[in-house]
Amino acid sequence: MKPTKVYYSMAEVKQMLNLPASTLRYWEDQFSQLSPRKDEHGNRYYTEHDIELIKQIKYLRDELHIVRIAAIKNELNNKKKQIDVRQKASEILQQVRAELMEIRAKL
Repeated sequence: MKPTKVYYSMAEVKQMLNLPASTLRYWEDQFSQLSPRKDEHGNRYYTEHDIELIKQIKYLRDELHIVRIAAIKNELNNKKKQIDVRQKASEILQQVRAELMEIRAKL
């Protein structure tokens, strides 16, 4: 099992979650819970907690089609545990689908 890092650069998070930097910066302004550490040059560094929050916001926006910031905030505040479970299930299903597609391609 590979060790997890303490901090991830914005470039790593962008690549990991397939999000543009502008979206990450916008969400940072909109969601007070999202507060990546910044160095003296203004470079952002995200923790695992930050990344999980970003995944939840992305899930609400992309999978549940909740686009209003106020509605996303409401979901995060009131239904966090449910979101965690649904998000994890969605991630597992996406992984299974990708694996099935790989198998299909080999046949």
